[in-house]
Amino acid sequence: MSRRKSILKWSLITLGSLLLLLFLFGLWFINLIPRKEYTKDLKTTSVQDLPYLSQNIVPFRGKILAVVTSTDLMGSSNKSTGYELTELARAYYIFKANGFEVDVASPLGGKPPVVIDKDDMGAFDYAFLNDTIAQYKTSHTIPIDKVVDSTYQAIFFAGGKGAMFDFPENIKIQSIIRNYYQTDKVIGAVCHGPAALVNVMLDNNTPLLANKTVSSFTNKEELLLIKDARSIFPFLLQDKLVSRGARFNEGPIYLEKVSHDDNLITGQNPWSTWVLAETMIKQLGYTPKKRNPTTEENTIDVILTYQNKGYDQAKTMIQEMLSQNIQSLDGELIAIHSLVAGMQGKIGTSIDLIGLLKFVKNQSSNN
Repeated sequence: MSRRKSILKWSLITLGSLLLLLFLFGLWFINLIPRKEYTKDLKTTSVQDLPYLSQNIVPFRGKILAVVTSTDLMGSSNKSTGYELTELARAYYIFKANGFEVDVASPLGGKPPVVIDKDDMGAFDYAFLNDTIAQYKTSHTIPIDKVVDSTYQAIFFAGGKGAMFDFPENIKIQSIIRNYYQTDKVIGAVCHGPAALVNVMLDNNTPLLANKTVSSFTNKEELLLIKDARSIFPFLLQDKLVSRGARFNEGPIYLEKVSHDDNLITGQNPWSTWVLAETMIKQLGYTPKKRNPTTEENTIDVILTYQNKGYDQAKTMIQEMLSQNIQSLDGELIAIHSLVAGMQGKIGTSIDLIGLLKFVKNQSSNN
């Protein structure tokens, strides 16, 4: 009995020590994330505060239709969903800045459910919430059945997990996509938005997706955070696109990746929205208006540089960015990707990203 007590005693001591180490590591890790005392309260941002939108106005060039989901629950799981505000807001303002008026439609019309992730919100997203015109359009979306196809030069499908439920089987959505594709109008879709493409058949009775290079939210991205995604969703989007004959173009997890196949432009995740929208502008025949990259985009570039060119190249990029603007990088985003790497079992990558996070903090302090 005394031996069992001894084993139990040392087991408890070991467990307690591990918990203490984890706690101390957590405090150290949090302390690495650069503080944002210098960041103004973005919640009051307006369109007039953003020179990209308020200065050097581009003349009117036409109209683009943005489509968002009307679904508020993920199947029978009772998990709430809707369209991703950041994906709509960023594309909306890229289109507006480049001379296009944007209408917003949804399968049911009216006010659709929206997902607002405060950790991902930036100046453009808060400006969208404070934009009375944009808010009217998102509160009074056009029922997709009432859309007049000929009104628009392009269509954009925003993501949000709800799109998996009400985009694929919608006959009007299929009709618009088929018509636009066959008449060389531009089609864009990001994250879960490409769910709109999976059942589209062309007039020659072949799937739209056959031999098309496309990107969307990947299986890895879906399953990392929603372990039971296969039972919640009607399908995994990557699998469905491939089953329809698409050549799936997969980028690193939770990092920017855009595929451009003639007039079909698709993006992997929310971080792909900026480039996707500007690629749509190029496909429409225009040079996108010059825009300063956001801190999120700069940070994504650093992480991609690390993955493609190595640790030292990423450090060099950090030095250059911070020497120009101390607010040019988002340490929280690097921290999140370090945690994601750890969850995937990529311990070396996780440690390297912690090193870059520490480097950002030190450089920020020196500047």
